[in-house]
Formats: sequence, structure tokens, C-alpha cells
Amino acid sequence: MRILMLAQAYAPIVGGEERVVESLSGELVQRGHDVAVAALRQPVKQRDTGAGVRVYELRSSIHRLPGAQQDAGRRYAPPAPDPETVRDLKRVLERERPDVVHAHNPLVHSFLPLKRSAKAALVMSLHDYSVICAIKRLFRHGAVCSGPGPVKCTLCAGSYYGPARGPAMALGTAASLPWLLRQVDLFLPVSRAVWELCGLGPDNDHIVMPNFVRESPARIRDDPRLAELPDEFVLFFGDVQVDKGARNLADVYGTLDDAPPLVLLGRHYLDELKNRPNIHLLGPWPHALAMEALHRALFAVAPSIWAEPGAMVAYEAATVGKPLIASRIGGLQDIVVDGETGLLVAPGDLGELRAALVRLIADGALRARLGENAARRARRNLSADVVIPRFEEAYRVAIDTNRRRSRDGAVT
Repeated sequence: MRILMLAQAYAPIVGGEERVVESLSGELVQRGHDVAVAALRQPVKQRDTGAGVRVYELRSSIHRLPGAQQDAGRRYAPPAPDPETVRDLKRVLERERPDVVHAHNPLVHSFLPLKRSAKAALVMSLHDYSVICAIKRLFRHGAVCSGPGPVKCTLCAGSYYGPARGPAMALGTAASLPWLLRQVDLFLPVSRAVWELCGLGPDNDHIVMPNFVRESPARIRDDPRLAELPDEFVLFFGDVQVDKGARNLADVYGTLDDAPPLVLLGRHYLDELKNRPNIHLLGPWPHALAMEALHRALFAVAPSIWAEPGAMVAYEAATVGKPLIASRIGGLQDIVVDGETGLLVAPGDLGELRAALVRLIADGALRARLGENAARRARRNLSADVVIPRFEEAYRVAIDTNRRRSRDGAVT
């Protein structure tokens, strides 16, 4: 098959979604497919990492508008067609002539005006809640949002993006959803929670498609930053912020007696944690180095209070055979089997979190058993050999759906 991935960014820009697109593209090439990636032009040059994937950079108009972009190091697609992006993407489609366009969230909007002429099936992965939530997180006032509403979405987006950009983002998100539902041939939510919380309903075709993790060919053992790791430690990695549960974890950890150090790896947004005893804030590390830290940790913790869609930390912990203490929320519930591959706790329940930490710190045999089970389950359910054929079948389903819709005149 000829497959075109649509992603906001590509390597060397690193994030959970970018790793999925890069890994999936590489695996598909290895299985004989012809794969290209179209991504927004970013401040850094994007490139194929050696997997044989052609990479196209798309210009955009929105980032040049005053106040339109909040992140100077990264550009994002709006929930609406961008004129320059549409023009560049049209040229890519004419050159590539894909059988399937696989979109990864908001860049899809610049493809929708081109779908009929492209004659390609459209598959859309849902890595988050962006189809119904302008801020993508479906998280409001410290809890999972009950769903979209005109007033609350405008206020929420305004507080997140600012009073000029926020209302436009909220309006664009709401207005684009009916168009998406008509044109996407198959949705691929990364977890049951994403599909259920998006509320897209049983009438729209979808297949829950978990992420997968490609194991690094070799561990990193000689990087000088590894000397910052204690001999024994518990690991949290990801953005160190409130909705990830970092503050709750630090508060609980401070009540433990004789606990090994807690290492926090990731961009930190909570300066209050800098001087906490027995807590090491090491900042963001390259992904391969963070995986080496995971190998060395006793176990990992993901105490999120928001509904993590796919939770790459859970996949990665399982892949290297480490148990995970995780909140019973979002996509974490799809990956962590309580008492079998890790321990699940109620989100925001500090008592349950403390009890789980005490239990796993004290019981090495339990850690070993849970870790072995996690690795075994990951090989059985989450390996590339298992997941990639499911993507291939999803593409075939989407192609059949697109042909039927085109024949019946359903795509408008």
C-alpha cells in the first residue's frame, strides 16, 4: 500500500505522538509498504531517520499571525484548513498518490478539502481528545471534563490560549466535528477511554488501536548523565505538572520513611518541588536515555489525575519489564492489569497511592513478578509484530469503506 502520514511534527522533534508516527512508519516500510510523512514546517529541520520514509514539510499561515502560536520551538495545526498547508499538501498528494492517508490529529483539517480529489481512504488516529476539546486534554477545574459546551469551552480555551486565540480554537473545534465524522473512513482511538470520552458514539466506525513500543537496539550505559541517578530509585517520567499527578506524588513521597529516592525525569513546571528532600528533579532527558533510567529503576509511577489517552509511560514500562503504579483512569486502565502487571489506584487518592508505594518498595518478589508479567503481556499484546498487522487490516477496512462511500455519494 501507499500510505501518507499526516503529523504536526516529525523527527527530530520528540513527543509521544511523534514517536508513534516515526515507529509506525518505519515498521510499515519494513513490511513492504511505501510510506511518506507530511508534517508542518518546524523551526528545526525534519528528516527521515533512516527507515526509508520520505518526509515533506508543509508551510502554514496560522503561525505567522500575532499571538497565534504559544510555543516558539514548535508549530501546531489549527482546527480548520490552513490555506498554505492545503496548497502544499495538494502537491504532496499529487506526487505520492496514496491509497491511505493516516492523519494524527489536527493536521487532518487541511486534508479534508482535498479528500474527494485525492480518492484516498482517510484513517484518523485519536491520540488525545482534540476532536471535541480545543485544549486536547478534556480536563477542567482539576477533573475530567463532562463534555463540550459552547460557553464553558470558550472560557476554558480562552484561559488556556488567551482571549484572542482561545474562542477561535473552541469555535473551530466545534464546527469541524460534523465534517470529520462525514469524511473519516475509520477512527483509531488509542484506548477505549478516548473513544468513550469523545462521545462519538457506536454509529461511527472505529477500532481501538493501542500504541506499541519498539525496543532500542542497545542500551545506553556510558552517558555521563547516568551518574546523576541514585543506586536505587523510583521513577516518574513525563511532564512534571499537576495533572500528571507530580505534586500528589511528591506530597505522598515526603511522608514515607526510609524510601529510596524519587527521580522525576521531564520538563518540570512545579518549582515548588525543587528543594523537596529525597526527590531528584533531573529535567528532560533524550528518550533513549530516559529508557535506560527506566531499566535501572525499581519501578515507575504514573499517578495522573487526568484521563491519559494512551500513556506511553505504561507501554514503555511494560516493554522493559517494570511494574507500574498508575491511576485507574483513561488509557492507563487498558495497559496496567491491577495485581498482575502493576497496581492501580484511584486518581487523586493519596492514601491509596501511599499504600501502593509502600507495598512495592518493600516487596522485591512482588516487583519481580509484576515486571515479568508486564513484559510477557507486552510481547503478547503490544509488540510491533502484533500491532502492525492490525494497522494493515484497518487500512484495508478504510479503503473498502471509502470505495463504498464514494460509490454511494456519501463523502461530501
